[in-house]
Amino acid sequence: MITALKGLHIAALIVWCAGLFALPLLLGRHDPGLSQAPYARLRQLTDSSYRLVMTPAAVIAIAAGTALVFARGVYEPWMAAKLAAVGLLVCLHAWQGLAVVRMGEFAGQRATPGAALLIVLSIGVMSIVLLLVLAKPAPPPGLLPQWLLSPLYRSLPIEATPS
Repeated sequence: MITALKGLHIAALIVWCAGLFALPLLLGRHDPGLSQAPYARLRQLTDSSYRLVMTPAAVIAIAAGTALVFARGVYEPWMAAKLAAVGLLVCLHAWQGLAVVRMGEFAGQRATPGAALLIVLSIGVMSIVLLLVLAKPAPPPGLLPQWLLSPLYRSLPIEATPS
């Protein structure tokens, strides 16, 4: 079960991360000087790539990763940092999706974000995720307050659950 989840997670990550590299290159080809037919084909390719390949791969990668966290019981500080980095990948994904939508709605009137910027940001965040997953670093002493490192065994601040 865990092996299948890992395989699914890694396969979906490969597709998602490849899309985070490829889509900025496609967006960079959107030239206001293109005639209608080539622009429409390029627009359809970017839109289909984002909606039918990248987004489902991202959802599958995140769902399989979440299932792995619970299946393996990985509740470590490095995992929290990794999840924060994955949140940054999701933000980059959404930014690229916004660029795809704007290219369709404002053909030739909006500049796309620079492909180099999006690719460098993606490489940086992916490197952070890989570093956290492979090294599993322990947080430096004193980084987290003591109340976050040990259970306090306190009850909830309500009397009873309302019915």
